[in-house]
Amino acid sequence: MAHLAERLNNLGSEGAFEVLAKTKVLEAQGKKIAHFEIGEPDFDTPENIKKAAYEALEKGYTHYVPSLGVPEAREAYAKYVSKTRNVEVDPGQIIVTAGAKPLIFYTMMALVNPGDEVIYPDPGYPIYSSAVRFAGGVPKPIVLREENDFRLDVDELKKMVTPKTKVIIVNSPHNPTGSVLNKEELKAILDLADGEHLFILCDELYHRIYYGGEMAPSMYEFPEAKEKVILMEGFSKIYAMTGWRLGYGVLPPDLVPWFSKLQTNVYSHAPAFVQVAGIEAYNGPQDAPKAMVEEFKRRRDYIVPRLNSMDLVHCVEPKGAFYAWLNIKKLNRPSNEVAEYLLNEAGVAVLTGTSFGESGEGYLRMSYAASMEDIKYGLDQLEKYLPKLAK
Repeated sequence: MAHLAERLNNLGSEGAFEVLAKTKVLEAQGKKIAHFEIGEPDFDTPENIKKAAYEALEKGYTHYVPSLGVPEAREAYAKYVSKTRNVEVDPGQIIVTAGAKPLIFYTMMALVNPGDEVIYPDPGYPIYSSAVRFAGGVPKPIVLREENDFRLDVDELKKMVTPKTKVIIVNSPHNPTGSVLNKEELKAILDLADGEHLFILCDELYHRIYYGGEMAPSMYEFPEAKEKVILMEGFSKIYAMTGWRLGYGVLPPDLVPWFSKLQTNVYSHAPAFVQVAGIEAYNGPQDAPKAMVEEFKRRRDYIVPRLNSMDLVHCVEPKGAFYAWLNIKKLNRPSNEVAEYLLNEAGVAVLTGTSFGESGEGYLRMSYAASMEDIKYGLDQLEKYLPKLAK
């Protein structure tokens, strides 16, 4: 359309929502669907958090608040990061956002000029490259390889950094592969940044959905991260609060006023009563999120061996998040063709690997944040229908 701005052509999308829309059409026609497409916990938000939101509304948290966030929320979130990363975080570093996703755009808009380079993981969350292109930057994907358990190769990353590199995006635990970087790898990546010309955007939305301990290693455990790292955190995954749209960033102090100005220009601030509910999420009982992670692990320990028992596919065991990254290369068919077939013929909704970048060809993402009923039915369908694709 000639009257639209050219920059809109640089925006990508999220395949999960596109596939979800297709499943709704099929279900309306009476077809049974096993849902592996959407990265959303199949649990409800814990009751104490919902109650805190009701009470916040009754107390009058229905008005404008500072752009950076409700002061008591910023204080609570800073204390949480300080406790979980064992490093001192000042509330003045916190910006509360409507979901964590705005932080990706704010980072690109604040730091990236046309022609500047941004290194990001491939496969990786599709909004990374979308935001880079929208800002006029040059996306530089670093391929995550199966032989390295889909962990970012630090030596390869060092070779990719040039004087034009403005941002390195790190995501651990990783969507879509479930890989987790260790402390040595995180420190080596952190050492590449200077906090003046090169920053790191560290996406830790799955920080507590980790199967090797209570929490995954964090880049923010190192004191020098304060000047170099934009830390993305949020409530959607660990507290089953996807629809609440509540996230926050921990920023290098010099970037705070600029991110605040961006937020003022976009939507002023995240809803006040939702921010207060986030305080309760962190300060209240942690039984529900702990139980969710235990259930995710139970599902992982069921789905991965079953997938690996099938002749035509295999899956590296994820160390965090709640995704199985399924290798389908033996089928010798494009990932999008396999995904379409599974949806329309088998009633199994998955995401094509290319939704997460070019190196996702030959893979499918399956979210096991689904019910065990869906998982068992979906795997039964895969066992039945995958051999038909190989003929």
